[in-house]
Amino acid sequence: METIALRRAGIVGAGSIGVAFAIVFARAGWRVRLFDPDAQRRAAAPAEIALRLADLTRFALIDEGSVQIAERIDIVDTLEAAVANADLVQECAPERAELKRDLFVQLDKFAPPQAILASASSFLAASKFIDESLPGHARCLVAHPGNPPYLVPIVEIVPAPFTSAAATTRAIALYGEAGLMPVRVKKEVAGFIFNRLQGAVLREAYCLVRDGVASVDDIDTVMREGLAPRWSVIGPFETVDLNTRGGIASHAQKMGPSYERMGAERGQHDPWTPELVAQVEAARRTALPLDQWDARVAWRDRQLMQLARHRKHTGRAED
Repeated sequence: METIALRRAGIVGAGSIGVAFAIVFARAGWRVRLFDPDAQRRAAAPAEIALRLADLTRFALIDEGSVQIAERIDIVDTLEAAVANADLVQECAPERAELKRDLFVQLDKFAPPQAILASASSFLAASKFIDESLPGHARCLVAHPGNPPYLVPIVEIVPAPFTSAAATTRAIALYGEAGLMPVRVKKEVAGFIFNRLQGAVLREAYCLVRDGVASVDDIDTVMREGLAPRWSVIGPFETVDLNTRGGIASHAQKMGPSYERMGAERGQHDPWTPELVAQVEAARRTALPLDQWDARVAWRDRQLMQLARHRKHTGRAED
């Protein structure tokens, strides 16, 4: 078996995401090599890493000394040095297809043949900048993180149609070993899951400002004090499942027509069909049989009480 402690990550791009990924992997015990073509970015990276590690130490979010973690991160002067001997190569370049296309040619050339080549792309699917003419195309995919990944552990694993099943499985395992929470996106779609959900909220928020319904501050308040506390504990499907006795099916029957009308107002007519509701209902009942519904509601409330207590005693913002 491979030894997790000897994992090696090569990171290309020392902007905010590249620096954050360096912390994620180093915190997990990996050796990290970080490269950026801009010498100024390479020079700035160590201080940025130290600052973020100091904050993580302050809030007791790392289990060892920040200096020890930082010592696992080497800033290197070439892309070739960054990816040599890597188990996983994390590309963190700007969101430009041509740039990523050229980078992956180099990554495929210099990285070990067993290394996973992953892009941190936020919207571009791998097939937009890689094709099957690349010799190592089967090991290439997108691994889109939350920002910053050392605090928001979700990472979307998005294989292209040409990505091998073995590479996808290995990528999921590696990111899991690094302490992240991999989610496999079943098909390529612009924005993946994270940004499509975020985009849906943002589109409506912009429309509400435009239409004079609410101010920017009031919309942020509704999200921060209303939706966000629940969503920090459970997701949107479980939220509505627990909000209505009888679960998803009951909620869809009562509220579905209203949501359909609101969508149609924005030119998006996507009704919740009986077949779609049944699919979601089946998933929720597998996760939570209805005879456990009351207990789960009580659990949710206790989680929100813990969050409310924390906010009460620490304040809504701490400098």
